[in-house]
Amino acid sequence: MKIESPNFLLRAGVAVILIMHSVPGMFNNGVNQFGYLYLDNVGFAPFGIFLAWAIKLSHVGCALTLLLDRYMKCFAWITIAILIVGIVMVHAREGWFVVGSGRNGVEFNFLLIIALVTVLYPDGFKKRPLPRS
Repeated sequence: MKIESPNFLLRAGVAVILIMHSVPGMFNNGVNQFGYLYLDNVGFAPFGIFLAWAIKLSHVGCALTLLLDRYMKCFAWITIAILIVGIVMVHAREGWFVVGSGRNGVEFNFLLIIALVTVLYPDGFKKRPLPRS
């Protein structure tokens, strides 16, 4: 774990959110319900339960890579893709706000996507000069 890294707090914060968004559901039947009651009913049957577990386990994997500051790109891009699909399938129809002026909107996913992109590209999308030969 690279605690001295300038983006450690951001990585740790996103890791906590991903763990808390996935692990409790593994123990209170939430993941199974997500698979059976939602994913199967929107067209992923009979793979809803498998897909639900894959999604939640990928969140845990992303959290671990963020904490270890290793192998983040693959898991982060998978998580970003899942968050975008979540926006399209669930959150967009609810509007922007998660609480307050709305419920279950896109703002939480949007912020997580921006945080993950910031972790992956801490210097922005600067063009790097080609190495001289």
